[in-house]
Amino acid sequence: MTKEGVREKVALIGSGNWIIGGNVTKYDEFQQEVKMWVFEEIINGRKLTDLINEKHENVKYLPGFTIPENVKAVPDLLDFVFDICDKLKGQIHPSTKAISLIKGFESSETGIRPMSQVISESLRISVCSLSGANIANEIAAEKFSETTIGFNDHEEGELFKKLFETKYFHVGIVDDVVGVELCGALKNVIAIGCGIVDGLKLGENTKAAIIRIGFLEMQKFMKMFYNGIKDETFFESCGIADVIATCYGEKELLQGQKLQGTLTVKEINRVLSREGLNDEYVLIITFNY
Repeated sequence: MTKEGVREKVALIGSGNWIIGGNVTKYDEFQQEVKMWVFEEIINGRKLTDLINEKHENVKYLPGFTIPENVKAVPDLLDFVFDICDKLKGQIHPSTKAISLIKGFESSETGIRPMSQVISESLRISVCSLSGANIANEIAAEKFSETTIGFNDHEEGELFKKLFETKYFHVGIVDDVVGVELCGALKNVIAIGCGIVDGLKLGENTKAAIIRIGFLEMQKFMKMFYNGIKDETFFESCGIADVIATCYGEKELLQGQKLQGTLTVKEINRVLSREGLNDEYVLIITFNY
């Protein structure tokens, strides 16, 4: 139970297979039902939400993997928690806790805003972040993986750790919300470089050099533009491990999703050009051409 003796209600925005359905049944802190907002699609004449609730399986994005029966797919975001933040405004309690699994950011005239900051400022709630070397199909197949949760409040970090951790999915927590999520976004820049190396058949030594230089530039960029980034964050699953998994792992099917790294490169280059720092980030600048 929480300090107030009330069970936390858990809701998901997005239909990724994130273990939560099974974990809420293990702890007194959580209500047993988990509502999962799914963008409604028609699959062979049937609504995707109906198929998920009937078959307990995401037949389009994670076929063959069971979703716990206490997870209910719903097409209306207001059933549990806004497009997306706009619909949520005024609909959620100030004590609501959120965690962002988004490996991206919002770009603005003044720079790059982490999504946790966007959500927190829009909804006026506390937001943690989760990122790591987490290829979805491997987690669904219960292959051992690690991830990292960034928190501002240690108690919230521990609460979300309970929600996500299993014997095959180990969760580390760090006091660095922004660092965790920016690692998840910026690693895609390094992945583009490694993809170019693979395409040109330049070899593993060249790829290793790209990873080393890219990782250093990633660290430098984050610490230059964001206060409070911790050195240890880069050596958690969200940092170097995610870079390795992305650059050396099996190719993942995008399934209609955009390649994030190209957009990330453009936004970072815009920031660097505005600040006159192009010469200090040779690798990142190169990938923009």
